[in-house]
Amino acid sequence: MSKTSYLMVHYHQNQRANWDGTSPTLEQICRSALSKKDASDLPLWERADARVYSFGDLEPKQILLNKVADLQSAVFGEMCLVQSKDLQAIIEMTAEKKQLSDLTMAEVYALAERAAPAGSQFLRGILYWLAIGDHVFFVKLGAMSSGMMQEYLNWLLASTSSLAVGKTVALQAQFDPSGGDIGQVKSLRVSGKTAPKMTVTPVQDATVATVKTTSRRIKDAIRESEMARPILVALFGEERTESFQKSLGEGEYLSVDATVKIKGRRTEESKRKIRELANALDDMSDTDVQIEGKDGTLKDGDAILRTKMPFSVPHEGSTILDFDNVADQLQTVYRRFVEDGKIRS
Repeated sequence: MSKTSYLMVHYHQNQRANWDGTSPTLEQICRSALSKKDASDLPLWERADARVYSFGDLEPKQILLNKVADLQSAVFGEMCLVQSKDLQAIIEMTAEKKQLSDLTMAEVYALAERAAPAGSQFLRGILYWLAIGDHVFFVKLGAMSSGMMQEYLNWLLASTSSLAVGKTVALQAQFDPSGGDIGQVKSLRVSGKTAPKMTVTPVQDATVATVKTTSRRIKDAIRESEMARPILVALFGEERTESFQKSLGEGEYLSVDATVKIKGRRTEESKRKIRELANALDDMSDTDVQIEGKDGTLKDGDAILRTKMPFSVPHEGSTILDFDNVADQLQTVYRRFVEDGKIRS
């Protein structure tokens, strides 16, 4: 019997800054790329091995565009992240006695590492994505990220010559328009289980160049002492910091509450960086991002354009979703965003 798991559906939009006005949409280009035929007249839809992209870094990773389908109104696919020569840690549940030190004989379970069975690899992440026009909706599980998705799409379209030379896919997270336009935002407030409490005051648009201040306040409830120490050394010197650290009792630790301000003349680059901040915030799935408008009002709800949806999973804790169910749910999110005026069809 299938279970239900609520997961975040992320929204990015393809930025067409380096495309001309007559260029087809990302959806159309993906469909065209996957329809390209090889010498044996087989389209890419039917050639799984030709859809494998290798990162080629020190620890080779691959993204496999596994299941991928033309839904007529969209292109929908399942990206899988695997790592070559990967090992999985296991614990063998047969206890045995071990001499752990001169003083300690203990009964323990053995730890070991196992390679994947022949003909298979361990799956380290999955990303389900749906392209409708230049809109992209996706759900990520495990170690997959939006950056990996973008890198894969650029490789896919380049390898099939589906994009003109010099053209690239650039996926950008968006702020919810109901929370205030980014040009009118006074500050962003970020909090969450894994994210430090953070307030970012962005550069505001102006008709003339003026000196502006961008402030980022980071308040971390628990700072590792080794991270805090260099700041204290810079403030108080090595000797005083060392003396103070030695005085700490059990359970005590060094904590830093820092404010960093960047001052300078407003530039297009600084405004672009503020817009790009949405991408970094969107990757922090369990954070709460709020917008404070120029009128000082804090907008309720998540400032990033995304939403949680229920998905069918085969069993509790599963990292694999039902392909058809994800396709349906992502299309539902698209329709809701259009109906609510958050995006244009």
